[in-house]
Parts: sequence; structure tokens; C-alpha cells
Amino acid sequence: QVQLVESGGGSVQAGGSLRLSCVVSGYAFSRLCMAWFRQASGKQREWITKITTSGTRSSAESVRRRFVISRDHGKATLYLQMNNLKPDDTAVYTCAAVPESCGDSFCYCRDEYDYWGQGTQVTVPS
Repeated sequence: QVQLVESGGGSVQAGGSLRLSCVVSGYAFSRLCMAWFRQASGKQREWITKITTSGTRSSAESVRRRFVISRDHGKATLYLQMNNLKPDDTAVYTCAAVPESCGDSFCYCRDEYDYWGQGTQVTVPS
């Protein structure tokens, strides 16, 4: 059974930083494509950043110059370093995973995630 467990959320003043963690068990972490999503109260869930098995990153424009996704294969852990936080960043942050898909000659990450964590609350008071 694949499990994703987030931690590191909390309340931080505007301009501050937080680092979220997502520990993965039940599947070979090195073969998982990973991502972070967030959902603010009353809004739809929003994809914010993802990372491939080889470490290639992409991010939404709203966080591109402030948030950094990373992964530690030895610890089976995904991270989200969030800097210069703003009140609009207030949301429940959730990590997600999908096994890398491989054909005859190449592998790729789907954008449909199979596994989800329970989420961690990040609050940036205005």
C-alpha cells in the first residue's frame, strides 16, 4: 500500500519561509513522479509544482520564483521549500505521486496522479 505523509505546515508571517516534507512508503520512490498541489478554502485544487524521477522540475507561474521542489531518494522524501510567503499562499498543501510510465525507448510522467497524501495546512495571515 502506497502511503504519502506530509508534514511541515503551520502559520508564518508574510515574507517568511516554510519547508514541507512528504515521506513516501510502499513503492520504490525512485520510480515515482511527484508533485505538490494546494487547495485554498472555497477554491479548486491547484497544481503548483512537479518533479520527475530524474529531477526535472516545472512549476506554476504563481510560485515559480518562490517555491522549490526537491527529492531525496535515500530518504524517500519529497520537499517543498517555500520562500517569501504571501497571504494568497494560504491553503492545504498535498503531495501526489504517479509511477513513471515507460515505453520501449523512453519513460515519462503522466499528469494524472494515483496516490495522494492527507495534506498539511499552511497559513499566512494578512
